[in-house]
Amino acid sequence: MLQLDHLAVSAATLEEGAAWVEATLGVPLTGGGKHPHMGTHNRLLGLGDLYLEVIAIDPEAASPPHPRWFDLDHFQGPPRLTNWICRTDDLDAALAAAPEGTGTATDLARGDYRWRFAVPALGKLPFDDCFPALIQWQGDLHPARTLRDHGIRLTRLDITHPDAPALQAALEGLADPRLHVRLGPYRSLRATFDTPQGLRVLT
Repeated sequence: MLQLDHLAVSAATLEEGAAWVEATLGVPLTGGGKHPHMGTHNRLLGLGDLYLEVIAIDPEAASPPHPRWFDLDHFQGPPRLTNWICRTDDLDAALAAAPEGTGTATDLARGDYRWRFAVPALGKLPFDDCFPALIQWQGDLHPARTLRDHGIRLTRLDITHPDAPALQAALEGLADPRLHVRLGPYRSLRATFDTPQGLRVLT
């Protein structure tokens, strides 16, 4: 069974991505750190039962011998919502049921956090990155439980794709009323949040 775990905003630089999210949602990002295995770094925002990360290539890190996650090696343009991540209690079983290309289970760590992550061989996920990345947390430590709560909540995640019926079928078993998969001429992700300043949207 899959559960919505977090959202990823990609950016050309971490500073640019954090500034965009902070200006849109009206609160500061905190925490985060470096991912030596991927040559990336991030900042985080708690959303109650899940969280948001801004992620970018770390200019101080060595380039990894493999593609970075979230297709960051090919990222261009302004910051934007690029990916969503689902957690599972059994990553191997979830990968067996997932579309081809979802990734290979890889053990990763950052600080006290430990997790297994399905890393796609080419850095890009099925359905033009509209299929979620898969994660299995190790132990009880989870960012959503340690980040400051600013009262921001995800109310809706809209995923649009030309092959929406197949994407919906691939997501069988994921029951989250905030998730809406729609048919459209091109792929897009749109997250709507309830904030102390009213509704805000990241795309």
